[in-house]
Amino acid sequence: MDKEFQALFDNHTWGIVPLPTGKKLIACKVYKVKYKADRIVKRLKARLVIKGFTQKEGIDYTEIFSPMVKMTTIRILMTVAVKRHWHLHQLDVNNAFLHGDLHKDIYMRLSYGLTSRIFNAFCKLNKSLDGLKKASRQSYGKLAEVLYKRGYKHSENDYSLFSKKSNGSTVFVAVYVNDILVTGTDEYEIQDLKAHLNVTFTIQDLGLVNYFLRLEVLQSSQGLILTQRKFTMDLLKEFNCDDNTGVITPLDRNLNLRHDEGDLFPKPTQYRKLVGKLKFSHSYKA
Repeated sequence: MDKEFQALFDNHTWGIVPLPTGKKLIACKVYKVKYKADRIVKRLKARLVIKGFTQKEGIDYTEIFSPMVKMTTIRILMTVAVKRHWHLHQLDVNNAFLHGDLHKDIYMRLSYGLTSRIFNAFCKLNKSLDGLKKASRQSYGKLAEVLYKRGYKHSENDYSLFSKKSNGSTVFVAVYVNDILVTGTDEYEIQDLKAHLNVTFTIQDLGLVNYFLRLEVLQSSQGLILTQRKFTMDLLKEFNCDDNTGVITPLDRNLNLRHDEGDLFPKPTQYRKLVGKLKFSHSYKA
């Protein structure tokens, strides 16, 4: 929590002020557990997240769309890197959402651990926070601006894929919120880019890619092996199916399901959650 607050203070994320009359407040929360691909706890991470779900469209925000790299792009980039023997570097932007600039006054309740001598004090945000409806869009805009200044251009087919070509060298940068893949022919430019991003945003250099967007990436002499074993095991455990026996066809091939027959499922919210995660995992298949 101390590191999280220090990053927020260093970034001048907010100023503590009395709440103006008629202004709306947004609450916040903390904490997240991060795991490695083998399901071992990587670290207990404190992250201040604003409760953006209380914002109302048309009142608190308008456009929120933010480009995110397509999985097709990631698979093609990995394929090209393997065939051309390029190294695939992985970066993680610390507190990615803190770097987006705000264009509207937003006030947040004081988080646990924050105190002030100011009566009726609240945080007036200067920078975006994770959880705000426009946080992802603003974060992307800031990162894209930095890459443009270094001579990178986005692909017309995928706005989250950036490339820089100069003097016979080529470097590609794929961005998914705070997760970044970098590869290409110019290792000097890649290292220089890492240093520049670290000064601008503060990043974690994770070395060669090993776990990216719920994909385990295993290095081998013949290329890369992609697997979703951790994601699958976590899904089975979450829905209490980790002790079940696997079968190729879970239902009779000739079974005809009808929407007006049978008992209603007792937990429809849980079912929707499971279907949503299965659809999400399907989009990651190679």
